[in-house]
Order: sequence, then C-alpha cells, then structure tokens
Amino acid sequence: MPATENVQRVCCCCSALRPRYKRLVDNIFPEDPKDGLVKADMEKLTFYAVSAPEKLDRIGSYLAERLSRDVVRHRTGYVLIAMEALDQLLMACHSQSIKPFVESFLHMVAKLLESGEPKLQVLGTNSFVKFANIEEDTPSYHRRYDFFVSRFSAMCHSYHSDPETRTEIRIAGIRGIQGVVRKTVNDELRATIWEPQHMDKIVPSLLFNMQKIEEADSRIGPPPSPSAADKEENPAVLAENCFRELLGRASFGNMNNAVRPVFAHLDHHKLWDPNEFAVHCFKIIMYSIQAQYSHHVIQEILGHLDACKKDSPRVRAGIIQVLLEAVAIAAKGSIGPTVLEVFNTLLKHLRLSVEFEANDLQGGPIGNANLNTSSKDSDEKIVQNAIIQTIGFFGSNLPDYQRSEIMMFIMGKVPVFGTSTHTLDISQLGDLGTRRIQIMLLRSLLMVTSGYKAKTIVTALPGSFLDPLLSPSLMEDYELRQLVLEVMHNLMDRHDNRAKLRGIRIIPDVADLKIKREKICRQDTSFMKKNGQQLYRHIYLGCKEEDNVHKNYELLYTSLALITIELANEEVVIDLIRLAIALQDSAIINEDNLPMFHRCGIMALVAAYLNFVSQMIAVPAFCQHVSKVIEIRTMEAPYFLPEHIFRDKCMLPKSLEKHDKNLYFLTNKIAESLGGSGYSVERLSVPYVPQVTDEDRLSRRKSIVDTVSIQVDILPNSIPSDDVVSNTEEITFEALKKAIDTSGMEEQEKEKRRLVIEKFQKAPFEEIAAQCESKANLLHDRLAQILELTIRPPPSPSGTLTITSGHAQYQSVPVYEMKFPDLCVY
Repeated sequence: MPATENVQRVCCCCSALRPRYKRLVDNIFPEDPKDGLVKADMEKLTFYAVSAPEKLDRIGSYLAERLSRDVVRHRTGYVLIAMEALDQLLMACHSQSIKPFVESFLHMVAKLLESGEPKLQVLGTNSFVKFANIEEDTPSYHRRYDFFVSRFSAMCHSYHSDPETRTEIRIAGIRGIQGVVRKTVNDELRATIWEPQHMDKIVPSLLFNMQKIEEADSRIGPPPSPSAADKEENPAVLAENCFRELLGRASFGNMNNAVRPVFAHLDHHKLWDPNEFAVHCFKIIMYSIQAQYSHHVIQEILGHLDACKKDSPRVRAGIIQVLLEAVAIAAKGSIGPTVLEVFNTLLKHLRLSVEFEANDLQGGPIGNANLNTSSKDSDEKIVQNAIIQTIGFFGSNLPDYQRSEIMMFIMGKVPVFGTSTHTLDISQLGDLGTRRIQIMLLRSLLMVTSGYKAKTIVTALPGSFLDPLLSPSLMEDYELRQLVLEVMHNLMDRHDNRAKLRGIRIIPDVADLKIKREKICRQDTSFMKKNGQQLYRHIYLGCKEEDNVHKNYELLYTSLALITIELANEEVVIDLIRLAIALQDSAIINEDNLPMFHRCGIMALVAAYLNFVSQMIAVPAFCQHVSKVIEIRTMEAPYFLPEHIFRDKCMLPKSLEKHDKNLYFLTNKIAESLGGSGYSVERLSVPYVPQVTDEDRLSRRKSIVDTVSIQVDILPNSIPSDDVVSNTEEITFEALKKAIDTSGMEEQEKEKRRLVIEKFQKAPFEEIAAQCESKANLLHDRLAQILELTIRPPPSPSGTLTITSGHAQYQSVPVYEMKFPDLCVY
C-alpha cells in the first residue's frame, strides 16, 4: 500500500507545518464528542494563550470558524466543547489583548443565538452572562450590543410549543438582558443602552414576563436578596429583579427613557382597567429609583394623564390611582418642584370629568342608551373620587407652608358667581356642572386641610381665603354649606375638640368633655374684630336656609362651639349670644316663611349652644336661666330640643306664636345674669343684624337689601284693585283734622332718633361701619347709574363711533346741524 503511506506522510508533514495555536485548538476536540473536552490539551491551550496573549485573537477566530462549521452541520457535541473552551479562555485571560478575542467570542455567541435550537440559544446566553460578569480594565466604546438586545428581547417573548422549553428560553432571554444591562450601564460614556430604541425593547420584554407576578408571590418594596432571586426559576421573579436593577442604575438624564415604555406597554395591553399590574409596576419603579428622581416619574404620569384625557373614565381613574401610589411613596422623600403642577393637572382633569358628566346628563340619549349614560356617569364619579383622594393624600403629606399655598391655590379655582377671581374655566359646565365642580373642589380642600394645625387663626384663615370661602355663592346648596363649614372646622380646631362636640345635643355637664383650650392670643382677638361679623353673618344666614338637613344644624352648632373655644373673649361671647337670640327671634317671627321643622331646628340649635356657652363661661345665673328654659321645654315643648326634633317621627306644633314666653331665652334675664358677673351687656339690647356685603349684590342669591327692596317695590302693586277701593277713606273734616295734627309724628321721630343714638352708642364699631359702608356703596351705585344715563359725549364733527353688524363705523355730523347751548353761541 505505497500510495496510502504516501498520503499519510503528506498529512503528517502538513499538520507539522500548521500554526501551533491551530494544533492546540484541534487537540482539545476528541474524536467522539461524547468524551467531552480534552482537559490536558485545554490546559496546554490556556497556558499558551496566557504566555502569548497576542495570539488570542487568532485563537478566537479559529475557534469561531470551527464553531460556525459545527453549527451548520448540527454537530451539537462539538459546539458545546468549543463554547466550554471559549469560556475557560475568557475567564483565564484578563489583559488588554482580550479585546480582539472578545469580538470573536461575541460573534460565536451571536451564531448560537441565531440558531433555531433552544439548547444552543440557552448555551449562548449562559456564555454571554459569564462574559458580562467580567470587569474589563478599559471600556470598548466601539463595541455595540444592538443585536443582543434585540435577540434577548425576542427570546423573552418565546411561544415555543413545549411549556418547559418556552419557560427555559424566556429565562435565558431575561438573563441575557440582565447581562447586557450590567455590561453597559456602568460606563458613563457608553450610554447607548439607554437610547429609546433599546429601552423600547428591553422594558416591554421584562413587563411581559412580569404580568404573572401575582402567581410568583413577589414582594412589593425593597428588592429581594440575590440568593433568593437565583433560586427562583420563574420568569416573572427574574424579570422583576432585572427591572429593579435596570431602574436602580438609571441616572438623571436617562430616567424618562426607562419609564416611558412602561406607559406604552400598559396602553397597548389595556392594563389600566383593571390596574393592579400598573400599580405594581409603578410601586417597583418608585422603590427602585433614586429618591431625588421621584418627581420625574410623577411628571411622566401627569403627562400621560393629559395625553389620555379623552379615554374612558375607568382608564383615567386607573392612571390617577397609579399617581396616588406614586405620590404616596414620593411624599416620604423628595417630591421636587412638581407640587403645584400635580394639583393644577388634577384640578384640570377634575373639571374635565365634571364637564363630561354634565354633558352626558344634559344631552344623553333616551331608551336603552340611558343605561350607558348612567354607567358612564358613575364611572366619572369614580374618576372624581380618585382625584380627590389623590389631592387629599398629597396635600396631607406636605409641610404646613406648602399646604397653605395649596389651600389658596384650590380656593382660587372655586367658581364664585359674579366675580372673576377663580381661574378655572367653567364656560362649558352650566349651572349643574358648576355646582358639581364647586362640591368637588371643596371636597378636595377638605382633604388638604385635614390635620392642618396653625399657631394663629390668621395663618389658617387669611382674608384672601376666608372671603371666597364664605361667599354667598357657596351657600346655594345644603351640601356646599356643609363642606364650607367642615373646612372651617378643620382650620379652627387647633386642639382636636371637634370629635368631643360631635352631634347636636344638650350636654348635661360640659366639664366631662375635657375640652382643651388656651388663652386667646392678640392675633386671634384682632382676627375676630376684623372678621367676626363675617363669620356671624355666615352662620345666621346658613341657619335660615330652607334645604337644611340634620347635618347642617350639627355643623352650625359645632361652628358656634369652636368659635367659643378657640376665639372667644368677653366681647365675642356677647356677640355670639346676640346671634343666638337673633336666630331665636327669626324662628318665632318667621319672616322667611320657613317650614315648621326648620323653625324648630333653629330653636333646638339655639338651646344646645346656649347650654354649651353658659357652662363654658361658668356664670351661675346664666346657667340657671338656660337650664330652667330647657327643663320647661322638656315638659311642654320637646320639639324645641335637639334630642327630639331631629328624630324621624317628631310631632311638630302648628304655630309658635301662642307659646308661653317661659319657653324662650329672654334677653333681659341673660343681660341681668351676665351683668352681675362683670360682663359689658349694653350691646345685648341691640338686636343683631347681619352686615351687607358687596358680593350680595353681585351674586345670584337674594341679599338682605334685595329682599327689602323687592318687598317695597312689589307689595303696592300686588294689592288687588278692589282692596284699594275699599281701603280709601272719605275726606271729611275729622280726617283733615287728624292729618293736620302732627303730635303723633313728632313722637315717632323722637323715637327714631333715640334708637339711632342708642345704636351708635352700644352697637359694635364693625357693625356700624358695615352698615354705613353698604349705604355709601348703594348711593355710589345709584349716582353712577344716573350719571351714565344723563351724561353723553358732545357731538363731534369728526364723527362718533358706532358698531353695526359687528363692524365699527364713524358717522360724521356736519357743523351746521350740530345743536349748541345758547351760552355757547354768539
């Protein structure tokens, strides 16, 4: 066989001529791949690579060539041996010369990932993860991982027919993404991984696998320990850990790129309704990012809420609930400069929700579509409640100085009829929508003021806040009045006494309540001198509303009690007693034609308050008089007491005019009892009259002045003509004599003068100033109207400006047609 021997000799000669690195590489592959890597030859190859690192790139290239050939020929055993050799060389060589070798290594990993065999894909991923854990001395800026991001993201979405294989591929894809993140995010100059095209692949891939997170029973809060995560062979848990790690490495400049794909994924998969997964995702985000970047996430949520303002109510409610959870976590740290932006956006969406609700109610279809309208209406209420809850939670976590600004900000949004102070657009709402937005804003304000404690009442209730809060425009509905009073209680109750006063009742012994109070400071005294009449007026008018319910009377009673506890000195106590007596008189006289229930409710309110204030100031004679009246009422008129009138079935009297005066609190006896204890009681003889404000004339409600003027104007015209004829008196000598006799008129004039002098001597200065100011304002208004009607601009030859059909035109008047006064012509 000479020919065969010659061939063998040629081969031996050729192999001897081959480069040493190729011979070393060839020697590590056994004849049978089942035998595995030849360890002795692998040690020789490793020693050669370490001794001659300049040969690493050639070793890598040759290994890549062999691996590519074996992959094509489906020699899986040799592929496994090649990758094991590459891994050992990679771990053994840590010099700068490794960089050319890495290129060959990544090329071989890419070949494995491109193959359709799951086993090879997992093998390539494991090799890449080992490479990612190697810390290189100097970064390689030319190296890019675009292919690996795309491939690993595709593996995360694997839909292999075999469930176990599918799970294995998805886990490999997540681990590959984790490796890419670890390899790239540490180098600040190589920030390509944070580019939107990469984040749009990485983040949705992780979220897709996290959607089974409830089954994995993963924790919310700080990330689990690495050992626990490694033990979990669950794609959901592994994806969550990778997501936390990605967010934890995000810096100021690339935070938004990592968060925005979350919104796209939730929108695409319709995960806002229900929103459990959305809430879970953003809790992970808020706990994983650095605390100083929390406001970035909140801004992104607000921006997405604006983008979804035309979506269904449940979607918007889901986004708002996510915002609430984010704010709850961010409030513990740094919220940043987004405080006003949060409230402004939420109030804007509150207005939009009310507008949608009002439009549905006004223009809703009939028939079966009404069911859809009512369903959408209830959905809008879900949105509104979510907004109010978010506003309240956010506001309650702010420091006091910021909370006072937010209170002013929300109050400035409340629509007040006849004025332009509010900054909320209500042009599209209508009356029903405006009332609804008023209620929503006051509910928001109530949430923000809850728990607010100010050292002085001036800080809590400045004039710019108190004036719109007590506006007549916010008294047109019983629910509005309740909210206004509750906001006042939050700000007045600085010693947490409100819970002890809950429920309008006759308290046997006020000392048992253990009410906390302090000495009235000078700032609070000056506040009552300036704003006391405004508070009294609001309570007085609020008691006389026809739509009052039990809760309104309870809140009015609590308001009087809190003013007594927090703000009352001797002068304020006298004013409050005058107010209570005026309410009793109004219920008896009934000029407003109130129903009997409301009249008895006012009487019960007065009884409960006078019982409270008499025990608070501890004047025995006053307490004795109040107790005696209450005792008589218990026996003869229980409907004048709160325990009876506010029951479901209470017998009401037919009239109050025939009742014995012992059933009423008498001014002279109260003055006598207080005067004996050193109180200045001169003002008690002056009946309380609420002050008239400018806003009464601007609002749509009938003010006191308007009511009087209407009675004067309408009464003569409303009398039938027959009555007028019957009331005419025949002119006789006796009638003329009676008309000439002016002695009766003089006595009436003297009585009027005496009442005026007594009023200016005893009435408080604020009340006198308010009445004089109202008269002066009325006079100025009338003069302005007269001058506007009488004074016209003189004609001018240049013409006068007229507007016809929306266009301005000048009409010239010739001089010879102008009419001049006689004194101007000569």
